[in-house]
Amino acid sequence: MIYELRTYTLMPGKQGEYLKLNAEVGRPVRGDKYGKLEGSWTTEFGTLNQFVHLWSYPSLDERERLRAELMKNDTWTKEYVPKIRPMLVAQENKILAAQLPLKPPVEGTHVYELRAYRAHVGKAGEWLGLFKAIMPVREKYSKNVGLWQTEVAQLNEVVHLWAYRDLNHRAEVRANALKDTDWQAFIGKTAPLLAEMRSIVLNPAPASPMK
Repeated sequence: MIYELRTYTLMPGKQGEYLKLNAEVGRPVRGDKYGKLEGSWTTEFGTLNQFVHLWSYPSLDERERLRAELMKNDTWTKEYVPKIRPMLVAQENKILAAQLPLKPPVEGTHVYELRAYRAHVGKAGEWLGLFKAIMPVREKYSKNVGLWQTEVAQLNEVVHLWAYRDLNHRAEVRANALKDTDWQAFIGKTAPLLAEMRSIVLNPAPASPMK
């Protein structure tokens, strides 16, 4: 299984129009026939006017085959893509290898935090090993949704996704975790391994399977 994380930066003022087309045209046409949509979101904090979507495929070869099939769909190529393309300022794409099973929230609506950590060259594996080991401690406060390592695009990068009830819950969780002595020890050991840390807060898009 491989994952594809796509980020589209939209022209200011076009997000509502894009989301409407995505929900009414894009999703019905594509469904999960050409790769499975795991979740889609808009940015609340971080770079604004972005649409982030996460797809899964059995393999890179199957991804290539399915995307070729999608390009044969006239509704997609003639009625959807030409309408959304003028709204896009930039597109970014990452191929991710899962490091833990994907665990979407099962009930309620959430805000999500997508964090990307770039390790120093050769240190991503060490950071990942320590992070997996500390996960039971961190998950006492909130559950991890997904953990990946970037295979194509930014190398030496780990991506992790978290779900919270709301922003107040996120602040509460992070404050409590920072008081945990085991978590403090983890930060002390892993901070020197990292070159860069980035975070965006996301709201589920109308057509997102993850709410």
